[in-house]
Amino acid sequence: MERLEINQPQNYQQPKLDRFLVCGLGSNGQNCVVALREFGVKAIAIEQVQPQNWEIPDLPNLLEDLIIGDCRQNSILLQAKIERCRAALLVTSNEQVNAETALAVRQLNPRTRIVVRSTKENLNRLLSEQLGNFIAFDPNQLPATAFALAALGTEVLGLFKLDGKLLMVGQRLIKSGDSWCNRFLYDLNSRKRRILAHLHSSSNLPSLHQWNPDTKIIHGDTIIYIEATDRFSPDLNHRQTSRRERKSFGKIIVGFWLNVKNFTNSFLQLSFQQQIRRVAFFSGIIVLVLLLIGTILLKWYYPETTWFSAFSATAILLLGGYSDLFGEFEPITTIPWWLQLFALELTVVGTVFVGVLYALLTEALLSSKFQFVKRRPPTPQNNHVVIVGLGRIGKQVATLLQEFKQAIVGISLALDFDRSFLPQMPLIVGNLKDSLPKANLATAKSVVVLTDDEILNLEIALMTREINPNSNLILRTYGQNLSNNWTQLLPNAQILGVYAVAAEAFAAAAFGENIIDLFRLNNQTILVTEYELETEDTLNGLLIAEVAYGYGVVVILHQKPSFASTLMPSDDLKLAVGDRLVVLATINGLRRVEEGNLNLINKCWQVRIEAALTSDALFEGANIISRISGCDLNTARELMNHLPDILSTPLYQHQAQRLVRELSQCMVKARLVALSIEI
Repeated sequence: MERLEINQPQNYQQPKLDRFLVCGLGSNGQNCVVALREFGVKAIAIEQVQPQNWEIPDLPNLLEDLIIGDCRQNSILLQAKIERCRAALLVTSNEQVNAETALAVRQLNPRTRIVVRSTKENLNRLLSEQLGNFIAFDPNQLPATAFALAALGTEVLGLFKLDGKLLMVGQRLIKSGDSWCNRFLYDLNSRKRRILAHLHSSSNLPSLHQWNPDTKIIHGDTIIYIEATDRFSPDLNHRQTSRRERKSFGKIIVGFWLNVKNFTNSFLQLSFQQQIRRVAFFSGIIVLVLLLIGTILLKWYYPETTWFSAFSATAILLLGGYSDLFGEFEPITTIPWWLQLFALELTVVGTVFVGVLYALLTEALLSSKFQFVKRRPPTPQNNHVVIVGLGRIGKQVATLLQEFKQAIVGISLALDFDRSFLPQMPLIVGNLKDSLPKANLATAKSVVVLTDDEILNLEIALMTREINPNSNLILRTYGQNLSNNWTQLLPNAQILGVYAVAAEAFAAAAFGENIIDLFRLNNQTILVTEYELETEDTLNGLLIAEVAYGYGVVVILHQKPSFASTLMPSDDLKLAVGDRLVVLATINGLRRVEEGNLNLINKCWQVRIEAALTSDALFEGANIISRISGCDLNTARELMNHLPDILSTPLYQHQAQRLVRELSQCMVKARLVALSIEI
């Protein structure tokens, strides 16, 4: 398929691309304007009718211009100066309008980056091939993982795949006996793991890299990290068990008894709809006990008979075969009266309880004959996630939670819900008052409210708080003002604005970045962003350490052209044109990368080299200095030949501390110097 080509006259001077266009000022569009403002740019907006009420009150002040008209028309796009637009965010609620506008934009400006709101994957692929410099997002799909992970209520903050490898962002509370306790933070970094943040029990969660590598981890600390993992388990506690915490035989017995006790309690607390199962269970137990007693008794009285014959005679009695064994009218003197009486009791009791089992079996066979949809499993009794609202995003969240091996139950308030969806998920369909009690809310771990009606979401949230105030409550909302009010009304709930979260991905994509995934950390959206380095790129020629600590991002993947990608690359690699880089960053970090605004204020550390204890240390020390600091190798060797001396190259704290550690390992004494003041 050939791309559209625009023929320009000779000697045509292309205008500077310094404007951003947003088409559609619904909730998604307004949040996109706010996100673009975070990047330090103002946007031009096109809306078909003049908005009467703004969801974000000061939004008009964030706009450079507002044009009323149809964004599909060339005259309107020209009025918005499309020839100067670096990117066009097409986020109206009508996907046909978005597609038509994308075609019009590309005809007028072949250089504009097109970011489209669309759910049609095949169409998006075709448009990307045809138009070029095109990317599409589904604003409901982007936050699905954030909702699912929030519902787990565990230590997992993010989960995504990168080059076929599963990466997990985790939060770990350090307990006594933890294998990480009493270790230094820098010691936790490895080829598969990077520390993102560290906080003590009394402090707030800091931003990325705002932690001291030389800090010793103590009981009560919390570590945020990203790690490559072979498989995902929502319960990470097993990974924190030290050798001292491994179970002894006595603990195993106690645990087994507790499991039996919990099972018994759960069984006795079955709901009314499950009482029939209790009847079947007890009937079966009684029949088995009588069968055992009768077999033993007959074998005891007739020792010459076999166990199988005694078993068969007892079974015949239980199945109503008294007359088969004692059917003659003549007195039976060879069998004592008490044994005959016990046999009669076996027949009577067996008739009753075996009859119950027959009835239940017949009912099950008849119901299965006319059941066209596979029977769903019963509602979990405790420690499960309740998903209220199974629209598009609700289905995605349910699918993710099932992939995470999490017990869930779905509630659909729409009677025409597709009952073939996720047949292994317990499903409740009906009105709100009837559905919620059936979901065992009182024992649920989390409740995720995802209906399209925000007022209904609030009602469900308040009902949930009444029934189970300790549950992990996650709410879906759209409006900015409503989200703020809900936060005050439900302070412990996690309230995620779908469009607010998605808009940050739209805005970042407008600058040409590829947004792979996103997750929430400390009420901030962390974007998993991919860069392909070009000649004029602000990352070109920098060490990964300078990218990470200067821009406040975390580099999790690096790839040279024609080479395999490397997870958690070394800070010492120097980037070049053609390199591929994947980072974790807030929208503020992406803005700094876009502007080339390195944080030089924090680059205020130097290293004083005191002495090299061996001749080999002189040689190896120079190599280490050049590699970590990025200075010229000759400069490093000159420094090592005139000790003691201070390395003139300023470093970030993490860089400087790592340099001191590695020099110490090769028998070179060194220490940190801050702003020319020794510490």
